[in-house]
Amino acid sequence: MKALQTLFKTNDRVSSLIARLALGLVMFPHGAQKALGWFGGYGFSGTMGFFTGQLVRSVFDYSGLGKELSPFLLLDYVAPYEFPPSDRRRGVEAHPHKGFETVTIAFQGQIEHRDSSGGGGRIGPGDVQWMTAGSGIVHEEFQSEEFTRKGGVFQMAQLWVNLRAQDKNTRPRYQNLQRAQIPIVGLPHEAGNARVIAGEYGGSKGPARTFTPISLWDVSLSSGKSADLPLPDGHTSAFLVLSGEVAVNGQADAVECNLAIFARTGNGINITARRDARLLVMDGEPIAELVVGRGPFVMNTYADIQ
Repeated sequence: MKALQTLFKTNDRVSSLIARLALGLVMFPHGAQKALGWFGGYGFSGTMGFFTGQLVRSVFDYSGLGKELSPFLLLDYVAPYEFPPSDRRRGVEAHPHKGFETVTIAFQGQIEHRDSSGGGGRIGPGDVQWMTAGSGIVHEEFQSEEFTRKGGVFQMAQLWVNLRAQDKNTRPRYQNLQRAQIPIVGLPHEAGNARVIAGEYGGSKGPARTFTPISLWDVSLSSGKSADLPLPDGHTSAFLVLSGEVAVNGQADAVECNLAIFARTGNGINITARRDARLLVMDGEPIAELVVGRGPFVMNTYADIQ
């Protein structure tokens, strides 16, 4: 079993459009970096703040905690927030990315995407947008016209996934993964279920095409129930608590917006729900390469960035 290495309490940050356009600094809580401690530091955040103009949790980024979580570079989380009806769409105008992939998971609300590769579409509750920036892409994202007009609850996460040097100049592509495409697999003993976005669980494979071995699961666990999640030895493994509370390997309790990070040695983790819980589970094969980033560009050397 993978040992719980760190339980990280994410930080709320008020995000203004100007600050996010400038990729302004986001502060993490300070403290020790060992078991059950807190990671501290500063780092650049992603683009989720554009959609809310409100509180965005910058869970980790490539200039801070993300250095330890290869192949994952950055995770932003927008907790549920209710928008009133409006005639003005919220979002971000055309902006570039290069050298990695962005994965947007929609839990509530709708966004529309369009990019320079010809990709685009709308994602809503249960859908996922997996965009490979590769050699370079320009895209824009806005809340959908329907969502803007009607208003409603908005909840999303955006994960940045690194690419190997050999893949950083790959042709950009866009995967619009609709809810109906994502298999739902029951956990043993009717403990809950896992939506398999990428990777494999219980004999079902997720629809996302990835460049390196990655698992991304949306796990729901019923109160009082336990589950063993198989995660490969040698992989980076972590989960974000979206709601509820779970006991992790019988060691510690993780609550909403906590990030649990595990040692790479071992073949899985155990979780027990103190109350109904939902987790975003991330697991991937580390990329043993230098990460050099500047805003929306992530490469291997400073020369690559210039």
